[in-house]
Amino acid sequence: MGTPTLTSVDGIHVLRLGDDENRFSPDWLTAVEGALEEIAARPAPLVTVGDGKQYSSGLDLDWVGQHPDQFIPYAARVERVFARVLTLGVPTVAAINGHAFAAGAMLALSHDWRVMRADRGFFCLPEVDIHIPFTTGMAALIQAKLSPRAANDAMTTGRRYGGEEAAAAGIADATASEDEVLSTALAMVAPLAGKDPATLAAIKATMYADVDAKLGS
Repeated sequence: MGTPTLTSVDGIHVLRLGDDENRFSPDWLTAVEGALEEIAARPAPLVTVGDGKQYSSGLDLDWVGQHPDQFIPYAARVERVFARVLTLGVPTVAAINGHAFAAGAMLALSHDWRVMRADRGFFCLPEVDIHIPFTTGMAALIQAKLSPRAANDAMTTGRRYGGEEAAAAGIADATASEDEVLSTALAMVAPLAGKDPATLAAIKATMYADVDAKLGS
């Protein structure tokens, strides 16, 4: 399983999520949590991106199946990662290079903006089809980031949105070709590099206070 790695491009943090399905294994979460700590200590805009066909497929269901007694603290940990990205005191963009499914799609929604590959890859919240209801925190996150219509459709139908469909629904803020997804995301946040981290963190904490309180609670 790929390991998230934090690099820098022209002063912008780039968190590479891995080169496989980038599921949220405990080790994967530890790496992401460490990266977020480093970003908080050295504030600069953040872009997250996967390598290959996947941005992220979300929860590590194999691990969950092997550790059913640990599911509740595991899910809470995942939600707290969402909350940390949501309220991070730097501009954030998810460069969705491929499929973003379930909790992987929610991770993308935790960012300020999303750039999605135009020709391949899907954004999908399949919970209705895999019989996993949204937690209160997850629902609050999705509904805070999407319009009422888009949230209703994405959450209740399990629809797979391609890049252009996601942009039309307001899920993605821009689309780009495969080799320009990352550069487009970098260009989106580069002009925002001078924003004061403490002020931005305070603004986000106020904007998303209700969501933050529900995530991981």
